[in-house]
Amino acid sequence: MERIILAAPRGFCAGVTYAVDIVNAALERFGQPLYVRHAIVHNEWVVKSFEAQGVIFIEELVDVPEGMPVVFSAHGVSPAVRAEAAERGLRVVDATCPLVEKVHREAREWAGRDHTILYIGHAGHVEAVGTMGEAPERTILVDSVETARMVTVPNPDQAVVLTQTTLSLDEVNTIMQVLRDRFPALATPKKEDICYATTNRQGAVKVLVQQCDLILVVGSETSSNSNRLREVAESFGVPAHLVNSADDLRPEWFEGVRAVGITSGASTPESAFDGVVGWLTDRYQVPVTTMNAEPELIKFRPPRELVSDAASS
Repeated sequence: MERIILAAPRGFCAGVTYAVDIVNAALERFGQPLYVRHAIVHNEWVVKSFEAQGVIFIEELVDVPEGMPVVFSAHGVSPAVRAEAAERGLRVVDATCPLVEKVHREAREWAGRDHTILYIGHAGHVEAVGTMGEAPERTILVDSVETARMVTVPNPDQAVVLTQTTLSLDEVNTIMQVLRDRFPALATPKKEDICYATTNRQGAVKVLVQQCDLILVVGSETSSNSNRLREVAESFGVPAHLVNSADDLRPEWFEGVRAVGITSGASTPESAFDGVVGWLTDRYQVPVTTMNAEPELIKFRPPRELVSDAASS
């Protein structure tokens, strides 16, 4: 091996930082145990860290004692889940990423205008389930190019396309073109739904593959955006591996490799990334450089009342 190149940007996005900050503030405000519906973000390190602090992750609200606080994860929830929480008297703390909430708002608005929503996303993904739950009777899942070619719409002149925020930009563009060809009147949001962090991290991988013959993506298997980073690299013919930590690395991967590029998903803590880099630098005495990139300046602030309550508790 001759060199290691680190991607930029990488790691935590503003939405993940927002969700993590909210859980920390809720722990300060309410103490232990604190219930969180679904993994707060799709990363094992983050989840285990919070579990060690007394956070209990659940999938169904029935597992939360009545009257207790519950945090909704960054991926968002459907109106049905919110209604269930209200019925059981739960104290909701909402950590939904503002960019996911944007898509929820779009779904409500377009459904209110009698449009059919073609939602590009992954079946069963918690973000997709939550967004489609805003208008289930008006939403159709489009999970592939093949589905886009076959889907039927009851009112073709009143159709709109929305997307999950963590998808492959190239794949979405391909699906969008099929849908536009089939439904010329198809409406789209004023601003694309795929979040800036997903776009930026995929763009960084496209630069890495021009300089590297192996790509490592540090992230959890459950992370949609991390899986998309691996797929982007592979789409350019460059071998890529998704690893959760340095424990997943295999020496044989690096035989005959001259340059390794390393990136991480938007929910991956820098400590996990550093562990992978450290494993490599311990074994290969080669230069480590970081790509040049514009800093990501977007920040989301947790609710003021939650932060102030935590500070005074």
